[in-house]
Amino acid sequence: MNANSSAPTPEDGGPGRAVLLTTSHRVAPGLLSWPAWQALHAADRVLCADGTHPQLPYLREAGISVEEASPTAEEIVDACAGGRTVVVVATGEGEPALTDGLARLAGTGRVRMPELELLPASYDLPGARLLDLVQVMDRIRAECPWSSQQTHKGLAKYGIEEAYELVEAIEEGDREELREELGDVLLQVVFHARIAEEHPEEPFSVDDVAGGIVAKLIHRHPHVFGEERAETPEDVKAHWLRTKAEEKRRSSVTEGVPLGQPALALAAKLASRARTAGLEVPLPAGEGVGYELLALAARAEAAGTDPEAALRAAARTYRDAIRATEDGPAD
Repeated sequence: MNANSSAPTPEDGGPGRAVLLTTSHRVAPGLLSWPAWQALHAADRVLCADGTHPQLPYLREAGISVEEASPTAEEIVDACAGGRTVVVVATGEGEPALTDGLARLAGTGRVRMPELELLPASYDLPGARLLDLVQVMDRIRAECPWSSQQTHKGLAKYGIEEAYELVEAIEEGDREELREELGDVLLQVVFHARIAEEHPEEPFSVDDVAGGIVAKLIHRHPHVFGEERAETPEDVKAHWLRTKAEEKRRSSVTEGVPLGQPALALAAKLASRARTAGLEVPLPAGEGVGYELLALAARAEAAGTDPEAALRAAARTYRDAIRATEDGPAD
């Protein structure tokens, strides 16, 4: 094709229609929208520059003839002349050179342009970029000399660091930092799940991780996914605690409380477990700052205050006071 060919003129049937068909690589090939299939079946010509495009086998199986071609804007206008419809199956970049060329032609005002349509043939669902993350992690695990050698134990410290950095972003109110730190925490989840796939006896994947938490959330929200009702946050918490107790069947209310967490958070968690279970357990008698901190943590928890967060807030104020003193005039 070229702009000077003997193609039918606009007077022979109008300028026609050019359709740029875009698809998401995150959707299984062949799962196209009904308008996309209608456009493909009605087209006089279907073009695609990428002979390895994942949609091509499915289009051909459906009886659609696809030409492997990378037309210019002028060639598209020629091909559409005479009232014909040309569909271009876009590659991953969306054919920016073609769309820019068509825009320039239209801007000249000297060419009778076909009807131009951008038709999304498949859409990303919420969470679709997680598929990209899994694919990137697969490649990094296979090809990066450092990442390929990492273990769960070796990465554990990074999980703790990233969790603290996420908390700091939340407390600072920095939205951009919050988005970044959430990504770093998500990376830890995907990284550990990828390592877990290689376990010789008990492998599991990121899909198993996601499936497990989905099942847990559904089970613990019978007021959303079942017949129970919850009118208040307190009702929801009661549902959560009841279903969690049924799942865990713990022999003690302290079971499952990680002792490696920060001490104030540990003290508050133990006090919360005892209070929620209706146990009146006197605080251990003793002297020293440890017992004083334990009493303060238990008191804060009973008042609905997170002692860990409260101490961080106070420490941040103290840090600012130190900086102000450092920046002040010398004696």
